[in-house]
Amino acid sequence: MGLGEVVKGLWSRVSGVDAAATEGGERKTAVAMGGWGSIFTPVMGSGMKALVPKPTAVNLRRFAETPVARRAINCIKDRIACMDWQILERQDAGPDGAEDRGARARQLRRALEMPNESDSFRTLMEAVIEDVLVGGFGAVEMETTGEAARPVRLYPVDGASIQVNPEWTGDATQPRYAQRTWKPGAEGMTPLLDDELMYVKLNPRTHTPFGLGKVEVAFESISQFLQAHRYAGRMASNTVMQYALWLNERTPEQHERLIRWWQDEVEGSGRVPILSSEQKPEVLKFAAGTDADLHLEWQSFLLTMIANAFDLPPMMLGVTGDVNKSTASELADEAFQNAVVPLAKLIAEHITRDVIAKRLGWEDLRFVWSDLASRDEMVEAQIQTMMLSAGVLSVAEVRAMRGIDEAGSSK
Repeated sequence: MGLGEVVKGLWSRVSGVDAAATEGGERKTAVAMGGWGSIFTPVMGSGMKALVPKPTAVNLRRFAETPVARRAINCIKDRIACMDWQILERQDAGPDGAEDRGARARQLRRALEMPNESDSFRTLMEAVIEDVLVGGFGAVEMETTGEAARPVRLYPVDGASIQVNPEWTGDATQPRYAQRTWKPGAEGMTPLLDDELMYVKLNPRTHTPFGLGKVEVAFESISQFLQAHRYAGRMASNTVMQYALWLNERTPEQHERLIRWWQDEVEGSGRVPILSSEQKPEVLKFAAGTDADLHLEWQSFLLTMIANAFDLPPMMLGVTGDVNKSTASELADEAFQNAVVPLAKLIAEHITRDVIAKRLGWEDLRFVWSDLASRDEMVEAQIQTMMLSAGVLSVAEVRAMRGIDEAGSSK
């Protein structure tokens, strides 16, 4: 039987399957394929079925504490956490709920400003962004309070402890996530519904339910940089002479006598050593004795690779070669557009969908970063003034864009 006949037979069996066997939009494909021979094989958890654990994050956490990785993380995390934000009406919001929409927006803002008893919005976002960049697993627990002043509470969760159920089909009553607590018995797993956990995945893929963090991408480059950096540090701190004198046909007594004379009379004295012998001493060179021995160019290349993994220009990690005033501002803008804007929009979408829509059921409000549209306040003000003069925008719309309420105070 030829290959063509085999393929034809397989497709004939596939075509015999009823493709319309499901009803009501039920999914027929699997979220992430797994089997006994797959590295993504689900494990059986206590009280839950087919839980896939995230690979260990111990090395990722340690690498995130090194100077280079910390610099790259802070360039993105601090920029997002420091941005101003506001709660706005969705573009497609209808008349339903319009009478109390402003009051609910103010309640939600107060809830996000103080998400729980010990965190502020910035500390909460810093913890989430940290986990997203390290392992692609930012997690926040969402709990309703029933209070009008603060309708929801948010708690940061270690994303590495979250396991995902790949067989979840969208049923709101079935757990989609579970947290490994490492407690004995049934308390070892804490099941969580879809509307109880905001799980931010970076670089989502089809072969695994987990995301891919930027530290994971730069894992090998960071490891190689640390090895090269330690070697260079040992070379610089334990410096030895790069030259030696070789005297031919000398007795051990003459050898010891020369060493004592050199140590007592020449070494550290600044005097010019004078040697007299039948044969001229030969100078032996061990190494170049320059910065090339520290492999600085190799370290600079690794810094560039780490910067690429974080979508940052190498200038942000201290590689300042070929950087001048004309290119520095362009590189800074590139870092903002490539590294900050996508992650900030991802977090804003999760807050809008998970916290506001799913948990609270308010589908007419959305979370927006105020500083995301333009980085230059002067350019943004000029554009808004021109659009206001041309009648494209109204005064109220410009005030809303700049986060100013009707009373004239900043939101």
